[in-house]
Amino acid sequence: MRFESRVYKPTKTGFGEGVLQAANEDERIVGIGADITASVGMNLFAEAFPGRFISLGIAEQNGIGVAAGLALSGLVPVFSTYAVFAALRTTDFIRISVCYNDLHVIIGGAHAGISVGPDGATHQALEDMAIMRSLPNMTVISPCDATQARIATLKAIKELNGPVYIRFGREPVPDFTYDDQEFIVGKSQLLHDGSDATIIATGHMVWEALQAAYKMENKGFRIRVINMHTIKPVDEEAIIKAARETGFILTVEEHQVTGGLGGAVAEVVSQKCPVRMKILGMPDCFGESGRPEDLMEKYGLTAEAIFRSVQEK
Repeated sequence: MRFESRVYKPTKTGFGEGVLQAANEDERIVGIGADITASVGMNLFAEAFPGRFISLGIAEQNGIGVAAGLALSGLVPVFSTYAVFAALRTTDFIRISVCYNDLHVIIGGAHAGISVGPDGATHQALEDMAIMRSLPNMTVISPCDATQARIATLKAIKELNGPVYIRFGREPVPDFTYDDQEFIVGKSQLLHDGSDATIIATGHMVWEALQAAYKMENKGFRIRVINMHTIKPVDEEAIIKAARETGFILTVEEHQVTGGLGGAVAEVVSQKCPVRMKILGMPDCFGESGRPEDLMEKYGLTAEAIFRSVQEK
């Protein structure tokens, strides 16, 4: 199947739509904001259910504490802010108040990756997946587009029990997920089959990986593309199968090369089926201010850069 983009939408929109849909079906769902409600997609919920939304201002650590208290009271809190604050500024609070108690708290990390663009290094979350996946009991989800973000958010709220971190971006990206596409937390999606090499991508980089695979196909190479939308628990079965059948894995993420998707895949490959691997992401550096497309080009997070990395394997 060849995937095509129908529209361009920010993944934050899908997150907001998912929260609203879940809230329409379950009155236990409450929202917690940190002064940037519309920027993270939570305005849809806040406008529909003002009595179930709490804006705490710029007090992210307090937000996690409130979320933990609400969860202990039998409610289902959804807390969202920029990922640099949701995952980094609040880490100790998430670790002790949420993860230690294994509470069903949904944490939305917005503005992930360098595609945030002009906001610059301070607001470009590039370490959040590494930190969140290291916490016991935490599930980490990184959807590829707005439709998948909506579906993933619904699944996280309605079907999971413990803490969940959902990572999403701000800029409009190709929306190519079908509404009826199966989504199982912890089970990756095979989007394009092949036997010459495997690209495992997550988040916004899935679309770029597909475009690279299509370009390789025109040159006679069949490249497997896997959407690893769940970083924890990672789909070990799909990784081992790809390693055995293709002999080479390239991981691609809008995140530091340390500890994120590449780290999760490498942990499986090194212990279960050692093969050659390459990790494509941010090369242990901070981002900078600039147009999203320019930054993605500069740091090698484009279909062309993925194409070259597979060619050089």
